[in-house]
Amino acid sequence: MAYKFVDNYREQGARKKLVLHLASRGIEDKNVLKAIGKIPRHFFFDETFWNQAYRDIAFPIGDGQTISQPYTVAYQSELLHIKRGDKVLEIGTGSGYQTCVLMELGANVYTIERQESIYKHTIKVLPGMGYNAHFFFGDGSRGIADQAPYDKIIVTAGAPFVPEILLKQLKIGGVLVIPVGDERSQKMVTVIRISESDFDRIELDTFRFVPLVGDQAW
Repeated sequence: MAYKFVDNYREQGARKKLVLHLASRGIEDKNVLKAIGKIPRHFFFDETFWNQAYRDIAFPIGDGQTISQPYTVAYQSELLHIKRGDKVLEIGTGSGYQTCVLMELGANVYTIERQESIYKHTIKVLPGMGYNAHFFFGDGSRGIADQAPYDKIIVTAGAPFVPEILLKQLKIGGVLVIPVGDERSQKMVTVIRISESDFDRIELDTFRFVPLVGDQAW
């Protein structure tokens, strides 16, 4: 797929409308909205589908995966409360759009993808856009233990439970955001590590993600 990195007034105007739409849906974090407004989401689409890029919908990217709905990306990003310099583990690189949002928020992102074709594509596209995350190929359900601990962990696929192995990779005071449920729908869950053995868990709104696949998931 050949990408043309062209961002004209039409796309910029569409992003402004998207930001207003997300704010109307309850996204309040100005830094998250600013990040959404800056990242050219159409770069993640084949040029044929650029007219779909700024709709608030998920869109197929191949191998049964999707680029997440902008509202979902903004919602998860807001829950993380990113501070500049935070070390963030992203489970499921996918298209890389969420990765870019995290980096615009100032995070130092470690991101892992298990679909080889998507991984190979993303590690070319994101650096070409100026986003140089730490990319890993493998089973994201196990995290990246040798790079732990992390200030924040975000899981961008639906899990049947919160993997214990991910909790162990979270710093004390750190936050994990993960959708948990069955393959049809999941509750967004925030887990805060209080101490070595204590965690606070909060269940929030219902979403629908592609399944998290791996040793610690489906």
